[in-house]
Amino acid sequence: MSQYTLLTGATGLLGRYLMRDLLQRGVRLAVLARPSKRESARQRIEGILQMWESQLGCDLPRPVCLEGDICSERLGLDEQAVRWVRNHCPSMLHSAASLSFHAEPNGEPWRSNVGGTRNMLDLCQAAGIRQLHYVSTAYVCGLRRGRIMESDLDFGQPFRNDYEKSKLEAETLVRQADFLDCLTVYRPAVIAGDSITGYTNTYHGLYMYLKLMSVLVWNTEPGPDGVRDTPVRLEMTGDEPRNIVPVDWVSEAMCRLFTTPAAHGDTYHLAPVNPITPRQIIEAGYKYFNSRGVEFVGPPVPERMESEDGPISDIDRNAHENMHMYKEYEDSDPEFDTTNLLKFTSDLPCPDIDEVMLHRFWRYGEEDRWGKRKQPVVKLTLNIEALLTRVRGEHDTSDTTSNCNCGGTRQIGIDIIGAGGGQWTLFLRDGNLSDFIVGIASTSEAVVKFTSYQFTKLLDNVSLEEPSEDTKVALASSRLSGQSLTETLLGLLSSSPVSMT
Repeated sequence: MSQYTLLTGATGLLGRYLMRDLLQRGVRLAVLARPSKRESARQRIEGILQMWESQLGCDLPRPVCLEGDICSERLGLDEQAVRWVRNHCPSMLHSAASLSFHAEPNGEPWRSNVGGTRNMLDLCQAAGIRQLHYVSTAYVCGLRRGRIMESDLDFGQPFRNDYEKSKLEAETLVRQADFLDCLTVYRPAVIAGDSITGYTNTYHGLYMYLKLMSVLVWNTEPGPDGVRDTPVRLEMTGDEPRNIVPVDWVSEAMCRLFTTPAAHGDTYHLAPVNPITPRQIIEAGYKYFNSRGVEFVGPPVPERMESEDGPISDIDRNAHENMHMYKEYEDSDPEFDTTNLLKFTSDLPCPDIDEVMLHRFWRYGEEDRWGKRKQPVVKLTLNIEALLTRVRGEHDTSDTTSNCNCGGTRQIGIDIIGAGGGQWTLFLRDGNLSDFIVGIASTSEAVVKFTSYQFTKLLDNVSLEEPSEDTKVALASSRLSGQSLTETLLGLLSSSPVSMT
C-alpha cells in the first residue's frame, strides 16, 4: 500500500489515460510534470484529473506531484526529491517522449527520447529503482516488412525518420541497463483518440489527416445535387493496412499488464487485430461530409504518364502539400505479432476503428477546433499542505520529500481524493500534529481516506457521520478503528482552528 510508481509523460495523451486508469485500479502514483507558462506542474495534473472526474462522475485519488523535466539531469529532481523517490518508488513507468519526426533546432526528438531516457535511467540507478516499465513504439522496426515479432529489435533496418531512430536507440539503452531486475517494454502502434468519446489532446497521425479532410472538404461548395466534389488522386491502392489503435484501449491493455506481475519482464506489441485502410477512412469521410472524388491510382510506377503526376485540382494540390510529413507512411504497414499480449489480454480485444468511430473523431476534433479550444486555468482552492503547516504550528521541522523518523510518535496516513487532494503521513505526538510528509509512509499505523469535501468539513470543525467502508481504508496491521482515527483527526484539527478560504 505504501509503494508508489513514478510516472512520466502524465500530461501527454497516453500518459493522462494511464494516470486515470492506474489510479482507478488503486495503484499509487507519483508523477513527474513540468510547469507551463500559465500553470504550475500541480495545476496541470489537477486540471487533467478534474477533467476525468467530470466525465466519470466520481472523485479520483491524487498522485504525489514532483516538478521536473526529463531533459534535465536526474529528471530535474533535487536531492530531497531523489530521496523521496528512493524511499517510496520501487518501480517506474516511463511514458514521456517527443513525437517530432525530424531533427529540430531544439534537439528534438533526440533530446527527449534518447537524452531523456539516459536521465531517467540515471535517476533509477541513483534512487534504487529496479523495476522499469518502458513505453517504446512498434515502429522501432523501421522499414522492415513482413511479420514483426515482439522479441525483434535491431536488425540494422533503415528508418523513415528520426523519431523511429531515436526510439530504437532509447529502447537499446534501456535494455543495456544491467542494474534493472525487471524490464517490461510496451510497443504501441499509431495511437488515435478515445474510441468512445473521440477525445484527444494532440493532433498528430490519424487526426492530422482527419483535420485536413475537414478543412478542405467543408471549404468546398456542394454541387447542384448537394454533394461536395473533391477530386484527389492518391498513389496507393487504398487497401494498405494501417496499424492504428484507440488510446483508451492501449491504456486499458497496459494497465492489465502493469497490474499482472506474471506479465512483467516481457515485450508487448499493442497493435490492432484488424488494421484500418485508407479506403475505409475515405469512405467514412464521404458519408460524414457528403462528398466524393478520391481516386486510388496505385503506387508510383515509371509507366505512369508525366502529366498524371501533377495535381488534378486545387484541393488535390493542397492535400498533397499538407500530407507531405506522413508520405513515408503511405506504403503498407508490417504485421505486428501480438502473441505475448494475447496471453494476458485475450478478453480485451482492440476495438476496430470503423466508420462510427471515425465520425466520432471528426466531431470531437471540430468541436475542439482541432486543439485551439481554450482550456480553463485550474485554481487550487484547497491547499492541504499549507493548511497542515498551519495546524502543525510555528515550528517547521518537516522535510516533505523524505521519511521522518520521529521516535514516540504515531503515524497516520491520510488519502484525500477529489479536487485538491493528495496523500500525506501525519506524525502525532501528545495529541498534536508534530510533522507531516508527502506520501503515505510504510510505517503508518493506518490510512484513512476522505473526499476533499469531507476533509474540508474536518477543517471547519464539523462532525462527520461514521465513514462508510468505501470511504475509509485501514491497513491490516492497524491497531486503530476507522472511527477512532476519525475522532483523532477531529480532535487534532479542532484544537487548532483552521479557516478555509
